[in-house]
Amino acid sequence: MKSAAGVAALAALGLVAVNYSASEGSQLFLSERITEEEMMYMKYVTEYGKSYGTKAEFEFRLDQFKQSMVKMAAHNTDNAAQSTVGLNQFSDWTDAEYKRLLGFKGKTTGEAEVLDTSNLADGVNWVTKGAVTAVKNQGQCGSCWAFSTTGAVEGAMFLSTGTLQSYSEQQLVDCSKQNNGCNGGLMDYAFQYIETSPLMQEGDYQYTARDGSCKYVQSKGVGKVKAYKDVSVDTSGSQLKAALAKGPVSVAIEADQFAFQGYTGGVITSGCGSNLDHGVLTVGYGTDAGQDYFLVKNSWGASWGVNGYVKIAPNQCGITTAASYPTE
Repeated sequence: MKSAAGVAALAALGLVAVNYSASEGSQLFLSERITEEEMMYMKYVTEYGKSYGTKAEFEFRLDQFKQSMVKMAAHNTDNAAQSTVGLNQFSDWTDAEYKRLLGFKGKTTGEAEVLDTSNLADGVNWVTKGAVTAVKNQGQCGSCWAFSTTGAVEGAMFLSTGTLQSYSEQQLVDCSKQNNGCNGGLMDYAFQYIETSPLMQEGDYQYTARDGSCKYVQSKGVGKVKAYKDVSVDTSGSQLKAALAKGPVSVAIEADQFAFQGYTGGVITSGCGSNLDHGVLTVGYGTDAGQDYFLVKNSWGASWGVNGYVKIAPNQCGITTAASYPTE
């Protein structure tokens, strides 16, 4: 007799079979020899609303899922790792598909100032201080740089006006011509653009996750940047902490490794790399179980990471090497 879990898994397989058998005119043979890994896959398919058009696609995604499971097991049994990884919306993606999300391109361009680090607080959290909007989702568009930029401007404007507003990433994708929309960009170039074209609110220029023609309305531009500054490179993290004392800070990191891709908790202390490819927003810093970290807001939706956030150690992911923020 099949277990309840086995029946549920086979039923899910049957649903997927319907999805792809219509186009191929074939039937999926369901045996009782379904593996635990396949049962996990079907639970994953159901939880994340996956749908595949053909048997070949189904089998291809199952193989990607199995590769992710191997990476998960290796990371979670590594005694040196202080973070955990698990399944998410990317667990059946190829590396090439995943890397399309990673749109940071270029190098910081502004004046790098050396900040006073003599009286830093033990921790800062701009989320709890009300300076950070809800986690957003860039979709399948390499516009991370735009989300990093709007987050920094949202925080700066909150500190200036006392009002938190959500600003338009799509405006930057369509109108910041030094950048390349869904094909990548640089937060510093976006800050330069905003100096003369303040950001419209999200509701006035909504996100589409694809490149479009510029539809900017100057009279509706309210998210302002007078200038911006780069943060001095300091692998200890003290300069970035000093910048975070002023407000949220745009940073670039390496995000193409599984330690980041599959992150589910803890502090990333290894396995992240330092080849910058992704723009994110640092919104605080602190200590977790004796480990210093920077709190980072990502733009892959609240189901990724810990409610859309990740903790990264100061010497990981290149987090201290390309940081910048808008100034009044």
